[in-house]
Amino acid sequence: MFRVTREIDFCYGHRLLNYDGKCRYLHGHNGRAVITIEGEKLDSRGMVLDFSDIKKTVSTWIDENLDHRMILCREDPVVPTLQKMGEPLYLLDENPTAENIAKLIYFETRSCGVPIVEVRLWETPRCFATYLPS
Repeated sequence: MFRVTREIDFCYGHRLLNYDGKCRYLHGHNGRAVITIEGEKLDSRGMVLDFSDIKKTVSTWIDENLDHRMILCREDPVVPTLQKMGEPLYLLDENPTAENIAKLIYFETRSCGVPIVEVRLWETPRCFATYLPS
């Protein structure tokens, strides 16, 4: 089995609902998504997937949908106000935790046909969440 990994840095904001700590307030992160791709065989170039193809697919999606946006739960009461102000948002059906954002990136990447096996989302230099299917 072969694996390749690409790191993608992006900035985002969020806040957590039903949370009794500082993260209940709007705040931002310099995040890093670590995308791991796996394959049993290599292509004719000797690659699982070219790093530039991972960048083209995953990094482009992150840049267009998550980078410099507030990632919020659709039910967050601040959403209508931010929409009225024209703020860029990405809305989730669940709380925008690092775990749920990692899961979102995983499924968006997989839907593009990339043989992804794991996403690790670094929210801070010391804290990350990982999503891999069971």
